[in-house]
Amino acid sequence: MSAPAPAARGAARPATDDRRPRATTGHPRRIAVIGGGPGGLYAAALLKRLDPGREITVWERNAPDDTFGFGVVLSDETLGGIEHADPDVYRALQRHFVRWDDIDIVHQGVRQTSTGHGFAALGRRTLLEILHARCRTLGVDLRFRAEAPDPARLAQTYDLVVAADGVHSTTRAAFADVFRPHVTGHRCRYIWLAADFAFDAFRFEIAETEHGVVQLHGYPYAADASTVIVEMREEVWRAAGLDALGGSESVERCAKIFADALVGRPLKSNKSAWTTFRTVVCERWSHGNLVLLGDAAHTAHFSIGSGTKLAVEDALALAACLHEQPDLRAALTAYEAERRPVVASTQRAARASLEWFENLDLYLDQPPRRFAFNLLTRSRRVTHDNLRLRDPRFTEAVERESGCPPGTPPMFTPFRLRGLTLRNRVVVSPMDMYSAVDGVPGDFHLVHLGARALGGAGLVMTEMVCVSEQGRITPGCAGLYTGRQAEAWRRITEFVHTRAPGTAIGVQLGHSGRKGSTRLMWEGMDEPLKDGNWPLVAASPLPYKPGSQTPRQLSRAQLTDIREQFTAAARRAGRAGFDLLELHCAHGYLLSGFLSPLTNRRTDAYGGSPEKRLRFPLEVFDAVREVWPGDRPMTVRISATDWAEGGTTAEEAVEMARAFAAHGADAVDVSTGQVVAEERPEFGRSYQTPFADRIRRLVGVPVIAVGAIFSWDDVNSLILAGRADLCALARPHLYDPHWTLHAAAEQGYDGPGAVWPAPYRAGSRRPRTGRTDAPKPRLTLGT
Repeated sequence: MSAPAPAARGAARPATDDRRPRATTGHPRRIAVIGGGPGGLYAAALLKRLDPGREITVWERNAPDDTFGFGVVLSDETLGGIEHADPDVYRALQRHFVRWDDIDIVHQGVRQTSTGHGFAALGRRTLLEILHARCRTLGVDLRFRAEAPDPARLAQTYDLVVAADGVHSTTRAAFADVFRPHVTGHRCRYIWLAADFAFDAFRFEIAETEHGVVQLHGYPYAADASTVIVEMREEVWRAAGLDALGGSESVERCAKIFADALVGRPLKSNKSAWTTFRTVVCERWSHGNLVLLGDAAHTAHFSIGSGTKLAVEDALALAACLHEQPDLRAALTAYEAERRPVVASTQRAARASLEWFENLDLYLDQPPRRFAFNLLTRSRRVTHDNLRLRDPRFTEAVERESGCPPGTPPMFTPFRLRGLTLRNRVVVSPMDMYSAVDGVPGDFHLVHLGARALGGAGLVMTEMVCVSEQGRITPGCAGLYTGRQAEAWRRITEFVHTRAPGTAIGVQLGHSGRKGSTRLMWEGMDEPLKDGNWPLVAASPLPYKPGSQTPRQLSRAQLTDIREQFTAAARRAGRAGFDLLELHCAHGYLLSGFLSPLTNRRTDAYGGSPEKRLRFPLEVFDAVREVWPGDRPMTVRISATDWAEGGTTAEEAVEMARAFAAHGADAVDVSTGQVVAEERPEFGRSYQTPFADRIRRLVGVPVIAVGAIFSWDDVNSLILAGRADLCALARPHLYDPHWTLHAAAEQGYDGPGAVWPAPYRAGSRRPRTGRTDAPKPRLTLGT
């Protein structure tokens, strides 16, 4: 874990207009490194060690003993790479490491301890001294208190320029048109401080002050020293008057807030200043013979301790690629190809962690152990299964506190919605199959939904079932606008209830709106039909994308007709035997089109303010709820963000969910996007869950999380942390119709939350593979 320097360490913006890099053929002999932080120094040492004949110069604007921040945390994985690449550096580091296994979380005056995590840290200054010594031994030219020449000039006179000049990289700024950086500011202020004693664990402490929540992140980095980071929301920082205090007064105030954690001892500063974290993402990392490294190319929030780790790993990868590839161009291409996926994954985890701490006040009412579990799993890097292996006693205590019966994974606990009790928390998410004929579900639907019902999920959802012929997405979409369709659905629900007792089946009702009259997905998703098109209707006359049909804006009379189509379909669904009904108000279909400001441009009572945009979807919801059996639950799916500028905000999504809950929604199924074609989603594992989590905490309504939830470990983690009540999975159920039962078998669970159908019971254990009768070795002979 390392703090970004308050000012760039590298060169000033180039004065020359000639910014053309040198050719990238051959192997670099003369190498310039801009920035003397850990990444730049380690890259210089490795490159010199691999080829002692290289001429390598490092420019660092600060003095050798200047540093920002205090301690650095390195993972075992990173240390293994260092040990393999340079044993001398590894041995020097090893002599100074402080190691510990525990994480302490102090919340509401109660300390929870989780063990088995394994950390190694040392002082940042010590790390730099080791790298300085290694560079000098190898013959690297270190130039301190020296501004680097213009990077454009360096690129003309050196074979390779490594820009390791930090988060405020002037090199990156000078070539911004090439590297195309995206810099995102965040909502918390933090300051990097130190204590003159060693914590005995990685410590997170939460203080609820009169001005708001303040958190401490602390860890030892020497036998007599700890890093202490104090963080809070910007508005809390200002309300507490910290923006108006001088440096020493500010540090004293922090020490007073966390006097118990510090056992009354003071905090010390090292040119420390309050700042906000900035996430840096670059579209490119190299240009000709110029390459970015570490924070110059990317940043990851300090709460997951990856800044120095990523920089050191960048240096290892860059040196390896230069050694392995035939020329510089191939090496830089290989370097970026190797590192970019790793960095992107780390940045997603860091972003999740950062946002969790930004919204910390949402979780303050959780019981202490569950709060601790939530904090530990915030980045999705640590999961329920990780913790069960590392610290089974802690994990079992959290499960007990949360009401899990002994030996029952969280995903296999029951959940009640109105008059329906689901035997587990797994939902087969709605997935359009485009396999109906004239809207009638056939044998394919029976097998598809029946197989997944037999597979053990608590709730199996149909695809979006259309309420009218005009409301179909494609000619292959299923419907509930005729009696024949309703009878076909009854055949399916009866199979589920008879052959998979205990599994519920739900129907999702929707209307395509402006996204209708398109080809089957595998023939061209969202592409208009080549012929046989039908007219489209929508909130406003806006085509979904260029080349799409322009819909007609719905009149008041047409709105009444569509509302009646929904109620007629709901009546048929009730008679068909569905256990739950979900109203589809997401993904840019008709009702979603009313909710988003990007697709609703109306000036009447159904457009404009969020309240007016909600009016028609709520009218439909109320009408459907009135005809849907009172003991059966009704849910609503929403898109909590449009992933596009000017679209639905997270705050609007909360109010949207609040409105549906007030009108009787038993749960909100929280999805995102697919509203406008120009969206830019931030994909990643469980990437939509934070939106569900926020709605659950602020509205108090049960939520269904959906989107890139791939493993049973993810489901257990989300349920136990209290981020979701149910988890809907789509692709995993396409891969394995018996995903839920297999999840039970893999966890050694055999209980009421996952009941194998009698004909399948013999398959409830994983089949053996290969021989298991080979003799075991008995003797080890010496040489």
